[in-house]
Amino acid sequence: MIQQSKYHVTKEEMDKEHDIVEQAKIDPSKFSILYNKYYAQIFRFLYQRVNDKETAFDFTSQVFLKAMVNLPKYKYRGVPFSSWLYRIAHNEINLVFRKKIVARTVNIETEHLNSIIEEIEEDENGLEKYQGILIEVIADLPAAELEIIEMRFFEKRPFKEIAEILEITENNAKVKVYRLLDKLRKRITTGKRK
Repeated sequence: MIQQSKYHVTKEEMDKEHDIVEQAKIDPSKFSILYNKYYAQIFRFLYQRVNDKETAFDFTSQVFLKAMVNLPKYKYRGVPFSSWLYRIAHNEINLVFRKKIVARTVNIETEHLNSIIEEIEEDENGLEKYQGILIEVIADLPAAELEIIEMRFFEKRPFKEIAEILEITENNAKVKVYRLLDKLRKRITTGKRK
């Protein structure tokens, strides 16, 4: 099963953060607290997708600039403020990929593959058996599907955050993940990449 997200925060932490956001809406200098807290996370998120430090730095600056400019429009929805930042980052990356300015990169670690295989295959021998084909199958996924896999299995995000980032319902996020798992299961067990 999916481990608890390293991004998980308590209700109390979200309430404190919400207070900071509300203060920053009134006094933009308070935004520096949010910037300092999330800069490294947003940078890593972007860097993992573009695999170029300079491009990731540029995108990260854009994300925080857009966040600061649009902060008055931010509405608390029961998820961490970072989800809103990730949504902005997600939109920036998608805009660039649509324009084909940067090639998309996927950084896959063995533990990530194992968590997907554990969801797909009940047989523990499947871990080593399916890793190679799973890498190929993941590489052939459309960008939107790949992003869902990255958020759920590589970044260990809860469904509620995935939904917030993608601007869909939590139920829709769950459906998308489980349909993708079914698709991956069929492809790796048959050995077909597409």
